[in-house]
Amino acid sequence: MTNRIDLAKKAPKVYRAMIALDAAAREGLDEQLAELVRIRASQLNHCAYCLNMHTVDARKGGETEARIYLLNAWQEAGDLYTEKEQAALQLTEAITVLSSHEYVSDEVYERAAKHFGEEELAQLIALIFTINSWNRIAVSTRKVPDVR
Repeated sequence: MTNRIDLAKKAPKVYRAMIALDAAAREGLDEQLAELVRIRASQLNHCAYCLNMHTVDARKGGETEARIYLLNAWQEAGDLYTEKEQAALQLTEAITVLSSHEYVSDEVYERAAKHFGEEELAQLIALIFTINSWNRIAVSTRKVPDVR
């Protein structure tokens, strides 16, 4: 599999807008939590490029190997993730997998709202839809991670 079109070169205004959106979306959020959200969305979207990038970034930010490895099974991992992280991961899954019959249920939203103030929750939602956009860019252009 090889890369397709380079969005940064062929649609530079769109790419710069995505960079700006990404920077705005992560403002005020804990970076460790943000990386968990980015990794989980990338797992769900099968985005190898973003998955590689954000696991590397999470490690650099002090995230443990166990928490990265078990993120795909966070619900079964006991108290490895805080209640706040679990609420963020559940919201990430609900927003990312919109084909679910429940979409973003009131229960999922209220659980997140219990752990995040309104501004922080708004930023979290923005982070989630931003990483989903990046995933779709990388998957549709077949962006390949550099893991060598």
